[in-house]
Amino acid sequence: MILKILKRLVLILFIILTTDTVYAVKLKIATLSPEGPMWMEKMRKGAKQVAQKTENRVIFKFYPGGVMGNDKTVLRKIRIGQLHGGAVVGGSLSQFFPANQIYAQPLKFKNIEEVDYVRKYMDQYIIDGLNKAGFVTFGLMGGGFAYIMSQKPIETVEDLRNQKVWIPDNDKISRSSIKAFGITPIPLPIADVRTSLQSGLINTVATSTVGAIVLQWHTQIKYVIDMPLIYVYAVLAINKKKFLKIAELDREIVTHVMTKALKEIDIQNRVDDIKAIQTLKNRGITFITPSQDALVNWHKVSSNASEKMVEAGILPRDVVDQLDAHLTNFHLKAHITNDQ
Repeated sequence: MILKILKRLVLILFIILTTDTVYAVKLKIATLSPEGPMWMEKMRKGAKQVAQKTENRVIFKFYPGGVMGNDKTVLRKIRIGQLHGGAVVGGSLSQFFPANQIYAQPLKFKNIEEVDYVRKYMDQYIIDGLNKAGFVTFGLMGGGFAYIMSQKPIETVEDLRNQKVWIPDNDKISRSSIKAFGITPIPLPIADVRTSLQSGLINTVATSTVGAIVLQWHTQIKYVIDMPLIYVYAVLAINKKKFLKIAELDREIVTHVMTKALKEIDIQNRVDDIKAIQTLKNRGITFITPSQDALVNWHKVSSNASEKMVEAGILPRDVVDQLDAHLTNFHLKAHITNDQ
């Protein structure tokens, strides 16, 4: 009798331990973002809520500040299972889903209002494409516009061709795009950019104003071309196979909580972007407005760069046409509203 009771107790204990093992998942997430900025605060807050709502069946472990390496290294570690995800810029995932760079067509957008309108229709295309490529995301975190920032004044395309221009070392799409400008870029990991600006290996970068400040690149630049180059965004991307190991109800909790957290980041980034522009101006950084003739040439070369992205098969023609149609609709509606 006692033996039977002991056997039952052992069986119950085995079931409990096995159940915990099946449903308890730790997600190891890396990012270049240092500890402290709003992005990390919001993600940590979301992770804490996930842990509470799932009773610690899903736990996020963050590795901030680039301690796990640059985006390229992080993606390799995700591939071998050492990490399970990363908060990375969109361009880092272009090797898995090239068309996620649909917003990276140079000078495609003139202002953030255009971006807002297009994103309502096109964000889901990017999210679905990354999902098919093996990454679960929770919406896009807009990073604002990237601007050309330099140590020497630049106004024209010709001026840019005479500079030492940086691009991310794992972003083949940026390389293809920048070459359309007649430039041979210098690819480097993001973590090496600041020291490379200091040493003179490079003297020109393209990044958002917030990114320039958070990464401390703004301490090494003197000029900004006052012209939105491309729209940038980041995602919290988790390996889909790892995510599917989470129990279904817990996956719903993670998705709900982290989508909300990332939406808050997306909204706050808008505010921070405006503040960052003023911060750069307050530091004495000069914003250069190209002449009308120079702008015409910028747009001509940029249009050519976008076309080359289509011809190379990086961006699907129909998707580019969809984006252009949304922009046209935006301006038509704006025109009608102004006439009323």
